[in-house]
Amino acid sequence: MTEPTLSTQASSRQATSMRTHLCGELREADIGSTVSVCGWVGRRREHGEHLAFVDLRDHSGIVQCVINDDVDVRSEYVLKITGTVRVRPEGTVNDNLPTGKVEIGDCEVEILRTATPPPFPIDARADDVDENIRLKHRYLDLRRERMQKNLRLRSKINAAVRNAMDLQQFVEVETPMLVPSTPEGAREFLVPSRKEPGSFYALPQSPQLFKQLLMVAGVDRYYQMARCLRDEDLRADRQYEFMQMDMEMSFVNQDDVLDAVSEAVLAAAEAATGERPAPIERITWHDAMNRFGSDKPDLRFAMELQELTPVFANTEFKAFAGAGAIKAIKVNGGASEYGRNQLDKLTDKAKSAGAKGMVWLKCTDEGFDSPVAKFLSDDEVPAVKAAMSAETGDLILIIADQWDTTCEVLGMLRNEIARPPVHEGPYRYVWVIEFPLFVGRNKETGQPKSGHHPFTMPHPDDLDKFETDPMSVRSIAYDLVLNGWELGSGSIRIHEPELQRKVFTALGISDEEAEKKFGFFLNPFEYGAPPHGGFAFGLDRLVAILAGEENIREVIAFPKTQSGSDPMTNSPIPGDPKAMTELGLKVLPPTD
Repeated sequence: MTEPTLSTQASSRQATSMRTHLCGELREADIGSTVSVCGWVGRRREHGEHLAFVDLRDHSGIVQCVINDDVDVRSEYVLKITGTVRVRPEGTVNDNLPTGKVEIGDCEVEILRTATPPPFPIDARADDVDENIRLKHRYLDLRRERMQKNLRLRSKINAAVRNAMDLQQFVEVETPMLVPSTPEGAREFLVPSRKEPGSFYALPQSPQLFKQLLMVAGVDRYYQMARCLRDEDLRADRQYEFMQMDMEMSFVNQDDVLDAVSEAVLAAAEAATGERPAPIERITWHDAMNRFGSDKPDLRFAMELQELTPVFANTEFKAFAGAGAIKAIKVNGGASEYGRNQLDKLTDKAKSAGAKGMVWLKCTDEGFDSPVAKFLSDDEVPAVKAAMSAETGDLILIIADQWDTTCEVLGMLRNEIARPPVHEGPYRYVWVIEFPLFVGRNKETGQPKSGHHPFTMPHPDDLDKFETDPMSVRSIAYDLVLNGWELGSGSIRIHEPELQRKVFTALGISDEEAEKKFGFFLNPFEYGAPPHGGFAFGLDRLVAILAGEENIREVIAFPKTQSGSDPMTNSPIPGDPKAMTELGLKVLPPTD
């Protein structure tokens, strides 16, 4: 007996008492069959006497139905059509549709629901409609083929991630949505307690504390498709509410965590694209900054930062003399592409990003065409060309500043000039490892600030630098980056009380303050905490990239606008006065 194919299995699952097939699955093999399909009227076209063509649409696609033109059906009416599948007449085949070689004839039409004309077309033309209008009528926007594909791709990716974690013997555990306020670096959404006036819960920024406690509890391998909330300004890759695949595992080192997460991510990519990506490469944070000017390096294009500090070690050019680092990028053929106005705009962007200025050099046969060419020595001109592998017609952009500023500004310029849309080209995953344990200093106390969170394990080779050079201490922290988007981050955690106190001391956190802020979390560690580490990556961001979308709102069923509002529900709205009184809350004017 022949095994059923995936399509026939899908058909049998979709068959109901109202329909036998989905609109988009009918093919030549179905010719002669009597079928029933249900869906929405996409378009109606009159065809001679007493006949009309109706494009009936459901989530699977469109099928053409030939009906009696006396039947009054209009755009977005909900219909059930029963008829016979037949070959389309010669000259009417539509090669742009999977169902384009067949149609349904001899149709009986049942109007299941009439419809008001929609405020925008339910097809690709809606891409040009104002987003607020689309979101106000999101239930109509989601009927479109693009949005249906995105939601179903998201479901497929979620299933692949869950399966990958299950196969690696992780246990799915749900953690609380009402939690204490935690110092994770972002603004929280607070929830007032009716039972304890003046006290508040917070909505979780992440399940971080609870998943580590699950390791103390002996769960060993935990994961969760976790809903998290942060009251941050929104942008293309950020929403108040977001979903992340959150995991933690015990008795592991960094390689174990990266391998487990890589398996889930690669499985998701394979489910979405049909191809399994190559193993994910790794790069240290320092190398990522040195080569790409970013801790979220986009590896799809070259234009790496090149070191010019040795070239100008003895320079007399004042703009370069004494700079902590001098680096440059090369724009192949850019000398003719970039005029003075464009170069001035790039210079302004470099200054806005923190640089003192930007030097540009257009390569010629004789040397450089540039306002600063006269300040370069006869030795420096060929040395720069050699270091940059520059040829006539190329454009060189140079930043001279402190090392971090030089790298970051050139990284910004690199992306500004050459970065392709996030979905173009290959999918280039990369692990960025060995982040600094401390980043910057507290302006008030001068104490170092955590680069990740205060429970991140320091690199064992750098433990002797805590007192002498804390800013050079590396951590066992890691980020996963895809096409220049940070998918997520994680670390090996501190599980030893003495080392934790050492980190707290470096951060200026006293024993009393540590007990007050973190006692409920750290005290359980006294009962035997295993070595453990974890990670979390954003499902919204991963799905957006794999779906070819530049904005995560296009892969979320009911997102907020960039201002944080929901045009469909008109939220947020003022609190109900009775509920506010019961909670003991009063709205005061905002303060600066």
